Amino acid sequence: MMKAAPWPVTALFLASMAFNLWLAGAPDWLWAPAALAAWYVADLLSGLTHMYMDYRPCTPGIGLDRLYFYPGSRESEDYLSLRDSIWRKIGPLEKLVYDFKNHHPRPEALGRRPMLMQIGSTIIFVALPASLALNLTALLLPLSGWFTFGAVVLIIGGTFAQYFHGTLHREDNPAIVRAMRAVGLLMTPRAHQLHHDTLTRDFATNSGWSNPVINRLFAFATRRRWLTDTGLIPE
Repeated sequence: MMKAAPWPVTALFLASMAFNLWLAGAPDWLWAPAALAAWYVADLLSGLTHMYMDYRPCTPGIGLDRLYFYPGSRESEDYLSLRDSIWRKIGPLEKLVYDFKNHHPRPEALGRRPMLMQIGSTIIFVALPASLALNLTALLLPLSGWFTFGAVVLIIGGTFAQYFHGTLHREDNPAIVRAMRAVGLLMTPRAHQLHHDTLTRDFATNSGWSNPVINRLFAFATRRRWLTDTGLIPE
């Protein structure tokens, strides 16, 4: 289950990122290609993460299948009690894996979640450690400004990947999202629908630039039986 990061953690993350921008120094022309390359890498990571989460099998025998196929209201006391009893048996990674699978038959649920809830786990486990590591590295080593700026863009793209994913399943998006789609920095709902129609292609959820590469990696992984359909649904 996604949750928002505690406000001190979010505040520390924002301060760390601002410090990284200061360490990057004065802008120059290399910032543009660095930002585009970082945005591609962030898209690639979103797709590889999505592919792994979709096809990683859930731990069987603990009731996740009962949650997935629950026939009644998911706001009922019975469902919430069942969910809480199962949640106590699994850790954060298992919850995220289940969340990705549960998203396929219920994509609109992701779009309804607030932004801070969608990016909370990413801030705690990935973005904040990465930003602090960049702070330290930029202080200790003579990093080029373009490299530091590119790293900042990469962290931003990774942090908001699940939020960008959520915007693909809602219509009332902020102007910045619509503008980024217009210039190709974010993918469109129509392009993402190809993933939901097949579950075998187009796993990236930021810009979609890396989907041709990810599709080839997915085909290779399925031929080797590293990924199988048995991982798509909880047992």
